[in-house]
Amino acid sequence: MSHTASRPVTAVAACAAALGLTLAATAPAAATVRTDPAGRHTAAEIHRFLTGFYGQHGPTPHQRAHQVSDYLKDRAAHTDGYDLLLCAQNTPRAITVGTVTTAQSAGVGWATVTTGWDGGATRSFTAYVRLESHPITLQDVDCGQ
Repeated sequence: MSHTASRPVTAVAACAAALGLTLAATAPAAATVRTDPAGRHTAAEIHRFLTGFYGQHGPTPHQRAHQVSDYLKDRAAHTDGYDLLLCAQNTPRAITVGTVTTAQSAGVGWATVTTGWDGGATRSFTAYVRLESHPITLQDVDCGQ
């Protein structure tokens, strides 16, 4: 009987060891996805931020107050009759964020943001984020005008 009992114990020990090795092997890899070694934001993080910031119809009042650089807040405050953060006068029906490009030497990342309007019209602008801003914030926009 003791011979039969040792098989389940051996199997459980082998499974636990395999599970432990698997967890140990994957834990460091998950940590490297977040940011680069210098603490700069990655393209994936910037994309998540911009997608959350713009949502489907534009940033909320809270996001405008807490997730925009002082520089851009000042520019927006001096832009009458025009929402500088959306590069538009009205609220879009939909917003999509394109691929993020990062320039490590310049310390900035950017993406094309496309707004959708009634009738199928679209308009695009570029949104910029500083790679080393903590917390992450929208640094600037270029409306292309």
